Amino acid sequence: MSVPVFTGRHVEQAVSPDRAVEAVRNAFIAHARGEWTMPPKVYVTNYPAGDFRAMPALGGGHALLKWVTSFPGNPLQGLPTVSGVVLVSDAETGQLRAVLDAASVTALRTGAAAVLAAETLGRANATTAAVIGAGVNGKAAARTFLARGRPVMLWDVNETRARHVAHELDAEVAPSLEDALAADLVVTVTPGHEVVVTRLSAGQHVSLMGADGPGKAEASGDALLTARLFADDWEQASHGGELAHVVEDGRVQREDVTALGDVLTGDAPGRRDDAEITAFDSTGLAIQDLAIALVAIENAGDVPDLTRLEL
Repeated sequence: MSVPVFTGRHVEQAVSPDRAVEAVRNAFIAHARGEWTMPPKVYVTNYPAGDFRAMPALGGGHALLKWVTSFPGNPLQGLPTVSGVVLVSDAETGQLRAVLDAASVTALRTGAAAVLAAETLGRANATTAAVIGAGVNGKAAARTFLARGRPVMLWDVNETRARHVAHELDAEVAPSLEDALAADLVVTVTPGHEVVVTRLSAGQHVSLMGADGPGKAEASGDALLTARLFADDWEQASHGGELAHVVEDGRVQREDVTALGDVLTGDAPGRRDDAEITAFDSTGLAIQDLAIALVAIENAGDVPDLTRLEL
């Protein structure tokens, strides 16, 4: 059996940011309708160093397992924060269909989910967008905004990194963190160990992408409580996402949070007026990874020098 192996470069060649947004949108809808299923992710922790995550999903005639890491201190050692593999199998026969680099799949679906939430929940007349955090996933979010025709500012605690990414993408560098936080559409993609959002202004939207595990937070509880709250998945968000700290202290209940998938299907309202503040908590879903992987497999014939593994 010959199985294609997609490196990070191959994944990026096979799946454009625009196509990633479309795929992730469809995955959210399929999951909301119960057509795609996703058991909870399993964390294998080795804190403070980092953690391992096993993420399964089933949909579109395929089954997926992503084995991925998050080790925030790795860049200081010249290593990536996120690494791992995505395995995709035929759901009818169990045969392995593809192996993909997890970091590139994660970056594509993180950028897609961040921008999809901003487009769905942000004001129709929003003019400014900013991404806070210029690592791999922050770069993907900025790249996705640009692919959708929206100029974007970048800010990072490491100014050199922000300038490097902005130059590569032909984006702007925000003059300060405060300027980035004042944008109409804000995406935060930080390690989640320190709060960066302490207040939100009328009409703003924020996609909070960095708090994807226990103990992490990018926004203060007081800031969150000024917003209409949305999440990719209540169970994940309430236990290991941005919302976990306000759920734990009893200030947010299940009925206070709307699933983005329900907004996309029309089963729940999104933004209600231009003054409303909206916040989206993303913990990262295996269905998103499956959506990206299936597009890559679909476009495998267009990817040059794709390696194949003989099993």
